[in-house]
Amino acid sequence: MDEIEKLEKQISQLPQGYVTRKVINGKEYHYLQWKTQEKNESQILKADEVDFIKARIETRKALTRQLKALKKNSAKAIINSNKEKTKDLLSQVKSSITYGEVLKKFIQSAAGFKKRACIVRMDNYINRPSEDKVCVVYGLRRTGKTTMLKQEMLSFDDERLEKTIYIKAGKSDSIASLNQDMKLIEKAGFIYIFIDEVTLIEDFIDSASLFSDVFAARGMKIVLSGTDSLGFYFAEGEELYDRAEMIHTTFIPYYEHARLLGIKDIDEYIRYGGTLKAGELNFEDNEVNTEEASFRDDETARRYIDTAICRNIQHSLKCYQDGKYFRHLKELYEKNELTNAINRIIESENHDFTVAVITQVFKGHDLRSTAQMLRTARDDDKRTDILDQIDTSKILNTLKSILEIKEKEELQTGIESVHVSEIKQYLKHLDLIENLEIDTLEGERLEYTIFTQPGMRFCQAQALVYSVMKDSQIQKLDKKIITLITNKIIEGVLGHMLEDIVIYETKRKLMPRRNGNKKEVIQIRFATSEFDMVIYDSQTNTCQAYEVKHSSIREPRQTKHLANPDFIEATEKKFGKITKRIVLYKGEDFSEENGIEYKNVEEYLCELGKE
Repeated sequence: MDEIEKLEKQISQLPQGYVTRKVINGKEYHYLQWKTQEKNESQILKADEVDFIKARIETRKALTRQLKALKKNSAKAIINSNKEKTKDLLSQVKSSITYGEVLKKFIQSAAGFKKRACIVRMDNYINRPSEDKVCVVYGLRRTGKTTMLKQEMLSFDDERLEKTIYIKAGKSDSIASLNQDMKLIEKAGFIYIFIDEVTLIEDFIDSASLFSDVFAARGMKIVLSGTDSLGFYFAEGEELYDRAEMIHTTFIPYYEHARLLGIKDIDEYIRYGGTLKAGELNFEDNEVNTEEASFRDDETARRYIDTAICRNIQHSLKCYQDGKYFRHLKELYEKNELTNAINRIIESENHDFTVAVITQVFKGHDLRSTAQMLRTARDDDKRTDILDQIDTSKILNTLKSILEIKEKEELQTGIESVHVSEIKQYLKHLDLIENLEIDTLEGERLEYTIFTQPGMRFCQAQALVYSVMKDSQIQKLDKKIITLITNKIIEGVLGHMLEDIVIYETKRKLMPRRNGNKKEVIQIRFATSEFDMVIYDSQTNTCQAYEVKHSSIREPRQTKHLANPDFIEATEKKFGKITKRIVLYKGEDFSEENGIEYKNVEEYLCELGKE
């Protein structure tokens, strides 16, 4: 019998409570009183028992103090022993791990950042009962994955944090070595495991079920994070099927980008949006935000495409089932041409988009209307008739000739349609591109592609415009005309991208869900024009029609399509009564007398983010 048990036995044989004295009718009585769980108890003592009982009570108190001190020292010894045991176990771990006080300091770097909306799903996973599931946080670089992991650990109390460990995976790790490390970590008593950059492990995709089927099934809460989104996409379909809470970070909608970075300007989002690079440095300094943006110019966009997208696709394809999913891309990969091919597909999409804008600027008489505005400007410094001096059709033909030559020389060489198809499939799996629909009212549905990271498309389109404007044939024009044309085309790019953003974010918000939502988001194209966006509700057989304008000024021509009786009749014939007609623009909310509303587009996009 050890010392603690001896003391506990001694104490159990001694009286508990205290002795009280009462005088009744001049006669003195002594009582032993003590408490039980049910009630207060008492026992009358004989005169010759009082001193003996008091002494035994004091002895009990002294032994109790001794027992308490002994237990405290024993607990410290156990804790120290456990710490030594933990230290010994973790010394055998080969992975890069962070825990204890070092982990507390490590996660502080995320303390000042605002949280992404999707972190609530990680909270839910961590706090619900254990199950044979893991939580997967995946997305392209600079979309907040590691910061989310740190923020989740920052929410832990000290007791939970003591059972938490962070693992930074590397290319030298393997699933076999990580399996052994996880066993040691489990034996050391850790429950919450955060494994960052896990897709760097070459055989991760083929063996990902190890985390859910073995360790999560035994009570561990495991959060996996990685940059190779395509790898997680493959793993979800095979190894992690139905055993993972998938959180994709690549797409950052306008409202969230604005909330996280404090930049509430749709043009800033179009120019630099899509990643949180700026936010990693300074939320308050807009100049720093601009300088550190991932899509500051064509060079930074190309670098991001090379490192974040091309490498992502190739690494995942190489590591999954011995390259089975390379399909027709294998030859390009083996010749070290796949990176270039992916870049060309992305540039080709953006090239086609820019060509369409340039063509519309000229064919749609946008320059003619700009010429009229400049001709009648009230400000003497802005009034000019310089655009009246150019032959727009001739310039358009010149521009188209330059663009088509560029396309043939740089965008199609060595890439077959099957390559384009497969690369676009993988870009879609990365949540980087999306197809939007156009209804022609004759029953035909057309599709066009948008990029969900607007900054990447904008800077490449802008670079193409500026490079075209430097062509020797265009340079023969007056410098002021070149500047006016360039600005008009860039304005057109911003306008078209704003349309895409509004349609895409509305579509994502109204996607069919468990609540039975039956709304559809499309464009409607007429013979001579279009409704930029129509929201059709099949449950009520009604719709809402929208025009999207990249302008902060209200003008009569902005509502001409929404007020066109032929357009209204054709739309209502197929999509039911139009209940709202709205112009989304950059100015203040306003209601026209004819029932057409003006609504601020930034407020509209922010409202989409409200649950």
